[in-house]
Amino acid sequence: MAFSREVLDEILKSYTGPESMAGPDGILKQLTKALIERAMEAELSQELGFHKSQHGDKPTANRRNGSYSKTLRTDHGPMEIAVPRDRQGEFEPQIVPKHSREWKGFDDKILSMYALGMTTRQIQDHLKEIYAVDVSPELVSRVTDEVKQYLDEWRSRQLEPFYPVVFFDALKANIRDGGAVTKKSVYIALAVRMDGRKEVLGMWIEQNEGAKFWGSILNELKARGVEDILIASVDGLTGFPDAVAAVFPKTEVQLCIVHMLRNSLKFVPHRDKKLIASQLKKVYTAPSAELAESFLDDFAKEWDKKYPMISKSWKSRWPEVTPFFKFSPAVRKGVYTTNAIESLNYSMQKIIKHRQVFPNDESALKLMFMALRNIEKKWTMPFRDWGAAINEFALVYGERVPL
Repeated sequence: MAFSREVLDEILKSYTGPESMAGPDGILKQLTKALIERAMEAELSQELGFHKSQHGDKPTANRRNGSYSKTLRTDHGPMEIAVPRDRQGEFEPQIVPKHSREWKGFDDKILSMYALGMTTRQIQDHLKEIYAVDVSPELVSRVTDEVKQYLDEWRSRQLEPFYPVVFFDALKANIRDGGAVTKKSVYIALAVRMDGRKEVLGMWIEQNEGAKFWGSILNELKARGVEDILIASVDGLTGFPDAVAAVFPKTEVQLCIVHMLRNSLKFVPHRDKKLIASQLKKVYTAPSAELAESFLDDFAKEWDKKYPMISKSWKSRWPEVTPFFKFSPAVRKGVYTTNAIESLNYSMQKIIKHRQVFPNDESALKLMFMALRNIEKKWTMPFRDWGAAINEFALVYGERVPL
């Protein structure tokens, strides 16, 4: 909405320089105050059903009842405003809600800095440096505490009944537990929806993983509306296959091949790593599961005397290694690697590193939730070749894939 030249000329009558515009008592502050007060008067008129100067019969017995003073914290410093009220005490302004002491947008600045991993002290210093506004630690805590409501709503929201692929992984964070600092795992479930777009289903903190823990997470997803998952792609999470079999018996568990390869090379001397990696590549890029198993047998014959644990680790998890062989090479990579969730974890770790220690689990989850909201804004495109993937899922899994 554009202002007319006449309106702007009237506003700028008292302009004498930059200080008169943006200073502590400048034009912008005065204009903001006037607009807020005028907006609240308009809101009250809307609620009562008649304007302040309107004569004659009124649609309600309720009337205006003066105003009370309220001081807001704004980017321009403290601002005192007159809040109109009604006789029956029913009016609640929307532009400056009851109990709010910050002008709209101020809380968002605090939350945006919080989402970047900044500490309370860093947020205070930043606001003072950029906006010349002093805020108390209590204010920062109050604003960030409001995140908990959104976090709780997000963690309990209803989910879709069907997801073709869900990736499960974990990242580490230092969290105070009692009197000690413990390195805890924050587990994340990242799903691919039917439209090929990513959606984080939830986040959970637990010190030790196992079938019982994973069972509780999967049952939670089920209670929130998930009825079927085709493939659960994981990084060898302890107890996960048993939990999946109990809660989603039709779901196939796919081990991340990239993690399998990394684990295989962990104890291989540098001189042999390139050769071992090339030999294992023959296994996971084979045209079929049968040929892959044959290549793994050949690998074992050549390397078991020197590195016996490599072929053993692959063979012991073979049913969870091979599900991706059902698909074409173009689709396989999106199924057998957890690159999607590892990319998410990498972005989250950049935020976490600003906080050496979280005071509790809730603090860690709040920050990661805010960081996730920023990351999700960049998820605008579906997975590559997703159309082909859905068609192949329909061929392999039949009626389980909804139309």
